[in-house]
Amino acid sequence: MSIRNLNRMFAPRSVALIGASDRPQSVGAVVARNLLRGGFDGPIMPVNPRHTAIESVLCYPDIAHLPVVPDLAVIATPPAGIPAMIGELGERGCRAAIVLSADFGRGVAGGIDLCQAMLDAAKPHLLRIVGPNCLGLAVPGIGLNATFSHIRPLAGDVACLTQSGAIATTLIDWAAGRGIGFSHMVSLGDMADVDVGDMLDYLAHDGHVRAILVYVEGVTEARKFMSAARAAARTKPVIILKAGRYAAGAKAAASHTGAMTGADAVYDAAFRRAGMLRVRSLDEMFSALETLSHARLMPGERLTIVTNGGGVGVLATDALMELGGMLAELAPATLAALDKVLPAAWSHGNPVDIIGDADGARYAAALEIVLTDPQTDACLVLNCPQAVISTVESADAVIQALGRLGTRAQSKVMVNWLGEGAAREARAHFAASGLPSYETPERAVTGFMHLREFRRNQRLLIRVPPAIPAEFSPDPPQARAIVAAALAAGREWLDEADSKTLLAAYGIPVATVRRVTQADEVADAAREIDRPVAVKIISPDIIHKSDMGGVALDLATPEAAGIAAHAMLARIRAAKPGIRIDGFAVQEMVTRPDALELIIGLGADPTFGPVLLFGRGGTAVEVIGDKAVALAPLDMMLAHDLIGSTRVARRLAGFRNVPPANLDAIALSLVKLSQLAADLPEIVEIEINPLLADPDGVMALDARIRLGTGAAFSILPYPSALERRVTLGDGTILLVRPVKPEDAPGFERNFQKMRPEDIQHRFFAAMKALPAQLLARLTQIDYDREMAFVAVPPDGGEAGDGYGVVRIAADPDNERAEFAIIVRSDWQGRGLGRHLMALIIDYARARGLGEVWGTILRENTGMIALVRRLGFTIRTDEDDPGLVTASLMVRAGK
Repeated sequence: MSIRNLNRMFAPRSVALIGASDRPQSVGAVVARNLLRGGFDGPIMPVNPRHTAIESVLCYPDIAHLPVVPDLAVIATPPAGIPAMIGELGERGCRAAIVLSADFGRGVAGGIDLCQAMLDAAKPHLLRIVGPNCLGLAVPGIGLNATFSHIRPLAGDVACLTQSGAIATTLIDWAAGRGIGFSHMVSLGDMADVDVGDMLDYLAHDGHVRAILVYVEGVTEARKFMSAARAAARTKPVIILKAGRYAAGAKAAASHTGAMTGADAVYDAAFRRAGMLRVRSLDEMFSALETLSHARLMPGERLTIVTNGGGVGVLATDALMELGGMLAELAPATLAALDKVLPAAWSHGNPVDIIGDADGARYAAALEIVLTDPQTDACLVLNCPQAVISTVESADAVIQALGRLGTRAQSKVMVNWLGEGAAREARAHFAASGLPSYETPERAVTGFMHLREFRRNQRLLIRVPPAIPAEFSPDPPQARAIVAAALAAGREWLDEADSKTLLAAYGIPVATVRRVTQADEVADAAREIDRPVAVKIISPDIIHKSDMGGVALDLATPEAAGIAAHAMLARIRAAKPGIRIDGFAVQEMVTRPDALELIIGLGADPTFGPVLLFGRGGTAVEVIGDKAVALAPLDMMLAHDLIGSTRVARRLAGFRNVPPANLDAIALSLVKLSQLAADLPEIVEIEINPLLADPDGVMALDARIRLGTGAAFSILPYPSALERRVTLGDGTILLVRPVKPEDAPGFERNFQKMRPEDIQHRFFAAMKALPAQLLARLTQIDYDREMAFVAVPPDGGEAGDGYGVVRIAADPDNERAEFAIIVRSDWQGRGLGRHLMALIIDYARARGLGEVWGTILRENTGMIALVRRLGFTIRTDEDDPGLVTASLMVRAGK
């Protein structure tokens, strides 16, 4: 739904517990105890007609007798009466409820109808519901513990969202023993209303939340989830554990593409695209929680290991290498400094083995030197228990050394004190000092890699993709005509000739092919091509032609091609009597000796929509299993990242005497498939296998295309339908179109053409250049929640070389949107600003927004005058007299 009224859920002023009880071990009793003993500073009102008091607090017989309208209601009653309770609560003004009760599920008679009745009762009042079938939620910072957990979560700055109550209690129990706290602990249960997407939206804007931990079993409303996840991951680490990675049974897929774009691979691609960090076990989630609770972002990816035991240093190194990490190469000055403080037998390299008899002073001396090494971005300190040295003393020495070095040095350090007993006490000291501490070297390395991956994801989010080559000019009408003809004929699969014609319409190079209906016509078709050919059967009943002997290769003469076609026809009809055969495809044989066989494809995931596939191709594609998937839409940067996720990428880079393949041509082919998916939603599956790739480019030798009902994009593609031409008062014609990621270089060029006062008016600050993170935010548009239009020359000009930009960013409720506009200094006074503002207002009205608003510097009198003429109301900002707020109601009835 949205984040509306979630503030009542997580920052309530009053709470009612409906179904409170004093019966030992009942849910109502445990929740009452947790609420009343949690330290919440506000009225908590138990409701139960059978009790006069709960935990010495007056109990009310029903909702009607509550003396105060609760902001939040916690419901622990049988489900049958819950819809009526929700309706009554809503009428009284309550706007949030937690439904702990189960028995709303598919396996319960009437459960789904009951759940819908509950939602119907809540809807008129915009009352938000967490649950049903959940543990509840806790906000430890305000003393709110509306759960039936046996342990109260500590206060902290990590939020945890989980669909499983059991996972929630496990995390609370584990964290409490290590002094780790939570800003929010939310058990979402069946997510009838509030889901993971809503929570990510809410937490992304909470400055008290430093990181978010998520456990999910599935995603609902994928588009909302992706928008929320991308927004949250831009601001803080989001680590996710997805259960159900392996299906109990898989349906047979009709193509290699269908078989290879498995559901879990798509989830992996979605999490990666959103900038989230995926973990794959509870053990790894514990490491993540430890990391997020104490560690800060590292400046780089190079790790130095300091240890008193060579063996554990090797184990840590092995774990690092296995996960793709990097050891720091210590500078000569660092090695020389370590020589002066360590025994002669130390390792003289990284890992830094300071020998088993190392005391606290030796640890401190080595650590102080290592942390000043220019190659060291992070340091992992390991300790094995020794009979002659106090484990706790060594831990305290490390803590004291970091205290002397300051917070910057401390932010680079992680520790692993092995063992129990004394090691447990040492870990408690580390926790108290805010150092991330782990029980094994492997967990510690995993924690470091979490931080590395988050850092990489943040860098990916601000990378600028290269422009798509101007020569890519697809022909959608031709492609639509092919699809329409096939649908009219009732065909699910396009034949090979139509498939290749359609691909050619989108600029994907294909081998020359002729389609004939009879075996007797094959020789003439081969003669027309005038070079060696391949002959392939065309049948709606055969998907993989080679499996049925429906492919003959390297036919040097027309006569050989004709003989092969007759033999193929006889063989297939003998093997499968009654099969439908529509003819033959006669295709030129393509000889490219240095080419690699690849597979690229498009699939339709039921949750996330169109998905692109890339990998090593050929007839053994599934056996080789070298593939990766990515969500559509793709740009050139994302396509290169997809290619780089496979093993074959190393071969494409060149090996021995084989030159590198044209990676840009491969990436562009993936982008073309992505565009095809956006233009033709009737296409649900494409497989090009093999796609030959060499230094000269690519060539599609075989292709299959399936038609059907496609799934919606979870990330909206570029909305080309919004492009339009405008004519200024002086007759100048401009193209106004949505902003693309490729516009970033043009934005930087235009920024340099702005007067300082115009920059001040737009960004409320003096700037000499656009910071990379801001540039990414201005050009990487989530078209589902925001829109930005740029005015460019009528021929499109160079990417981003525009004269003015207007944008709005809507809240997750799609109620209000903030606008901003800038017109290049040398284009002001020509009416462009008025055209852009009118366009964005029309867009806001069309998408159903209620209000467009913006903040303007009071000194920017020209802008204030413009919005006044457009009907905006101007009022002084309550917090800053130097600002005014402009507001326009755009929805009918507002």
